[in-house]
Amino acid sequence: MDYRRLPFEEYFINTSEDYNHTGKATYPIKYTAVTYSTTWLERKLGIHHEVNYEIHYEEDRNVIQLNFQRTVGFSDWVANVGEFSVKYYDAIEFEGEPLQLRVHRGWGDMYLTIKREIRKQWQLLHEQYPDAETEILGWSLGSGQAILCCQDLNYNFGVRSHLFTYGSVRPFKSIRSNAVRMRKYLDSLCKECWNFADINDIVTYMPPFRGFQMIRRVNLGTDLRRTVLRLLNPYRFHTGYDQAALYTLFSDPDGCMDKVSKS
Repeated sequence: MDYRRLPFEEYFINTSEDYNHTGKATYPIKYTAVTYSTTWLERKLGIHHEVNYEIHYEEDRNVIQLNFQRTVGFSDWVANVGEFSVKYYDAIEFEGEPLQLRVHRGWGDMYLTIKREIRKQWQLLHEQYPDAETEILGWSLGSGQAILCCQDLNYNFGVRSHLFTYGSVRPFKSIRSNAVRMRKYLDSLCKECWNFADINDIVTYMPPFRGFQMIRRVNLGTDLRRTVLRLLNPYRFHTGYDQAALYTLFSDPDGCMDKVSKS
């Protein structure tokens, strides 16, 4: 069966749990919640974070799909904002040379909590449906988890997924000496990567420090002029990814690479 991609806006509607109440969600997502604490003090005080994910198989499209939930609640904001420091994530080999992966600490700790379960559940579905394609979706906080999952499944199973994120954060961190190789490595992970970022969505510039990267940034917006006032209005520019008109220019993958940013 040939792979059939859904309209881009439909992926946002589904993975955002139809945040804008369009009534167009194709199925309800039931997330699995996993709680964790990152430090001894948090465990001592009974402070917990939560990460939420969902994985299923779609028979009509022969697709294994993973969804990661957006920011929900105070503990997620702590992971987003309060843990900006860099975490040494993994040491891998790329093109015959070592490459040290670094990530945003809050999002890295979050994905490390669920990575074994994600691998296990994906592998079970892959054994049942070996010809199925893999789609990975996320919005906002969930986009960071989706990008880390994409790297994880590629590194451990060699799968090149179809990645769709919206209002994406930038979870990976390069340093001056490996910035070019890091970009090349990240761009090699997907069969197709669509990390949609409204030019005025302030979340897509997080963390706001040099060296942080997403896999690929696809700029869009009803008005491609970035202004301070618009950046200060995330309610509008971080939640409007369910508008079909935003994706008109991207219906032909071969004709849209001039819209893909390296940020």
